[in-house]
Amino acid sequence: MSAVGFVLRDLLVGYGYFAVLIVVAAENLGLPLPGETILVTAAIYAGTTHVLRLPLIILAASAGALAGSSAAFAIGRRYGDALVGRYGRYIRLDEAKMRLGRYLFMRYGGAIVFLGRFVAFLRALAGLLAGVNRMTTGRFLVYNGLGAALWASLFGVSGYLFGERLEHASRWINVASGVLVISAVAAAFMFVRRNQTQLQMRADRALLHAAEH
Repeated sequence: MSAVGFVLRDLLVGYGYFAVLIVVAAENLGLPLPGETILVTAAIYAGTTHVLRLPLIILAASAGALAGSSAAFAIGRRYGDALVGRYGRYIRLDEAKMRLGRYLFMRYGGAIVFLGRFVAFLRALAGLLAGVNRMTTGRFLVYNGLGAALWASLFGVSGYLFGERLEHASRWINVASGVLVISAVAAAFMFVRRNQTQLQMRADRALLHAAEH
């Protein structure tokens, strides 16, 4: 077990399910903490010692993921426009591009939030991006809740059944999924750049239509 694994094991011994909830929530809020690792470690600990119960671990991880992402969503929704207005020019992000981002989240936001749950850096950013891009609260909560429950169940059950083999494999899984997501993001970025004018027109029409209704 790695040094991080030993630290997380000590947290689990001392604080149990609460440690899982807090670390996962903090990661989903955007802090650089090992939320997925503590979930897997807790599941392994439950499988080897039976001190903790797997259903409660999954419940704690799901609740933490939902709470952290929802807090990030609220922050993005409340302060996103102000931050973009103040700092957007430094990254060439103007109001037109913000409208385009909101349109893309209207179309694909559910998939971004749901699938982002399974990629480390997107897991920490999906809630914030959804808030900044004005994804509707109800839609965000549905996809965020479904993603959180599936993520916690998948990694919790896998850790319980396969033990430390999953802990070692999860690093490679994260690397592979990260490469795939970066490739997909790069492809999407190129597509948007090549079709920006047409997409911008669609975005403006869609947002105008939404505002009128």
